[in-house]
Amino acid sequence: MASTREIQTRIKSIQDTRKITNAMYMIASTKLRKARKALDETEPYFYALQSSMNRLLRHCPEVTHPFFDHREEIPEEKRTRGYLVITADKGMAGAYNHNVIKEAEECLEQHENTKLYVVGFVGSQYFLKNPDKADPEFHYTAQDPSLGRARLIAEQLVDLFLSGELDEVNVIYTRMQKGSQTETVMQKLLPMERQDFSNIPVDVYQETLNFYPSPDQVIENIGKNFMTGFVYGALVESYCCEQNARVMAMEAATDNANEMLHELGILYNRVRQTAITQEITEVISGAKAQRRKKKGTS
Repeated sequence: MASTREIQTRIKSIQDTRKITNAMYMIASTKLRKARKALDETEPYFYALQSSMNRLLRHCPEVTHPFFDHREEIPEEKRTRGYLVITADKGMAGAYNHNVIKEAEECLEQHENTKLYVVGFVGSQYFLKNPDKADPEFHYTAQDPSLGRARLIAEQLVDLFLSGELDEVNVIYTRMQKGSQTETVMQKLLPMERQDFSNIPVDVYQETLNFYPSPDQVIENIGKNFMTGFVYGALVESYCCEQNARVMAMEAATDNANEMLHELGILYNRVRQTAITQEITEVISGAKAQRRKKKGTS
């Protein structure tokens, strides 16, 4: 059985760890509230872009644009697929990073010609072992997502698609579900699918639209803004899920620390009581020995 000094050392160590996990819990809770607010503010903008694209395609069903080019002439086994993988900059967030990395690895196994564009320090460090698949020059942080950062990422991916380096662009990110549940998903960004916009409701049906300078140019402008909005939404939602996962992980760690401290407190009292009982027994035994010695000499 451990001594009281060893138990006290363990208690002190767990108390210090509990202070850290509790502080991280409070920080993550604050960031989560801000991230949820940013996510709520992002959705109307994203849906407005979808609605605008729906109206444009409904009025000009015959219009064509490279954004909708599926390049059917390229066989499946020769298509080059790009994946924007959104991870975190830090760990201690439960299985958040693991789930995203696992999804990316499955995509690498399924398709030979793939290229990863990783956001977040954790994912970047993990995929550095495979530089042929991950772009080493793609450096973006996952902290505090901004529309400017999303625009830079979207422009880079669009340029790679239009230049023919990528035949398909997908985004792997974590999406919020009901309550505190999250889900790692993969969603295609390019080429665009017309049916993805046909399900978006439009308020005005009897309307006349004029396109300046041309429908193709309008599609290009709206399409770029739509992709920027989609990337920004994915960054914000992933950041929100990261903070949610960290809140849950730190809460569980703090609860475990409290449980361990309770058990160690009981063990400490038991060991201390055993030591006191042993000391009393030794004192009594010594006193009895002294009395027997005095009787023997008398």
